[in-house]
Amino acid sequence: MNDDQKQTLLRVARDTVEAVINRRAAPAATSDDPELNANCGCFVTLKNGDRLRGCIGNFVSEGPLIGLVAEMAKASATSDPRFFGDRVTAGELDQLDIEISVLSPLERTDDPLSLRLGIDGIYIKKGHASGCFLPQVATETGWSKEEFLSYCCSHKAGLADDAWRDPETEVYLFSAEVFGSPWTQI
Repeated sequence: MNDDQKQTLLRVARDTVEAVINRRAAPAATSDDPELNANCGCFVTLKNGDRLRGCIGNFVSEGPLIGLVAEMAKASATSDPRFFGDRVTAGELDQLDIEISVLSPLERTDDPLSLRLGIDGIYIKKGHASGCFLPQVATETGWSKEEFLSYCCSHKAGLADDAWRDPETEVYLFSAEVFGSPWTQI
């Protein structure tokens, strides 16, 4: 994505979050740009300094990326279950940073240790339990490959920490184009 496309998506995310936090209708998220209308997944992450305030995404989209960014921005601000009772407030909007991760398609792997730390994200699924980490989590935490996989199993999917070694556990890799900006610079 070029800088104009990234800025467009960041503005859509910011305008959507601002509207829903202030209980207004979010503006329509449309574009004629083919890249912004591609069907691909994304995550929208909101942070206040180093403090996570919401992160919601979807691996696939049945509609345009620009619309999914708006949908995930709204969900990050209002529906992340980790922040029930502590939602993003209007008073902190100017302190937020927005990060968007545009995802490649998921690719199942039989060799979870083939993941490239800081480049590949993971999605782990066994039965009805699942969890994921975006690629940047490995960089932010400094975890090894084994720690990255184990923490995803135990802390995100609710599985045993070594479930990624079980042949019945599905492990998927994906990459992401990650970009963001402080609220006041969008």
